[in-house]
Amino acid sequence: MKTRITELLGITYPIIQGGMAWVAECHLAAAVSEAGGFGIIGAGAAKAQTVREQIRQCRALTDKPFGVNIMLMNPEADAIAKVVIEEGVRAVTTGAGNPGKYMADWKAAGVKVIPVVASVAQARMMERSGADGVVAEGMEAGGHIGASTTMTLVPQVADALEIPVIAAGGIGDGRGFAAAFMLGAEAVQMGTRFVVAKESIAHDNYKKKILAAKDIDSQVTGMSHGHPVRQLRNQMTREYLKLEKAGASFAELEQLTVGALRRAVLEGDTVNGTLMAGQIAGLVVREQSCSQIIREIMEQAEGLFRTEWI
Repeated sequence: MKTRITELLGITYPIIQGGMAWVAECHLAAAVSEAGGFGIIGAGAAKAQTVREQIRQCRALTDKPFGVNIMLMNPEADAIAKVVIEEGVRAVTTGAGNPGKYMADWKAAGVKVIPVVASVAQARMMERSGADGVVAEGMEAGGHIGASTTMTLVPQVADALEIPVIAAGGIGDGRGFAAAFMLGAEAVQMGTRFVVAKESIAHDNYKKKILAAKDIDSQVTGMSHGHPVRQLRNQMTREYLKLEKAGASFAELEQLTVGALRRAVLEGDTVNGTLMAGQIAGLVVREQSCSQIIREIMEQAEGLFRTEWI
């Protein structure tokens, strides 16, 4: 299936893997790219040299295009921005800030720039600054979220921009894929579905919590301080919400989450770890390879659209 996004990224299927910190490393990114999608290495809070090593390891695993997600609040964001140029990365997605100061250098180096946005105003600003596309992410997504749903955000962003839109948040099967295209998207980005992929390094405890999740099992913490995060409920979220309701400061609340995502992903701490997952978790019921995930989604979408894509 050809869209402006598949042409832009040089991929077969318009499915992008989310740049999830700690989860989105070289093995997962390579597996997604090998399967015809677009794998992404999540830089998160990593050092620039670590990101460089991840890029090189990914390139050793696949000759297909892949990208890097850069959290612009990372103290080493400037150095990482240079690394993606030096290593010839195909595209970057960005979050937690404005990538404007890097845009000229990235564009000059041929790096495609696709910021994650949570509003029409933000999307327009990114288009004006030279972005090649945007990821319009609804509040159904796992991790840090905005205020609008995917259903309402994607069509408004698509109507407002000339550049292509990737839909994210609450998409985990062929039905969500088809719905995103009906809303005006030209690709989808998925995170939660890929967390439980066979190639994902996420701890089995983390994967099992997603696979057992019901539709009501995600909670949003940090709303009162303007830093909402969606994750699966556990003892940590209950304690966080209790303190938040009592008026605890942001600094006090942050102490609960320091290192919590790493503990969940790498150590399998499902009690006090941060189990980031979207509302789609209730639909994710089995562990599959990245190839199986992508093929299943495309086959289901083919049936819905009655169009031969595979």
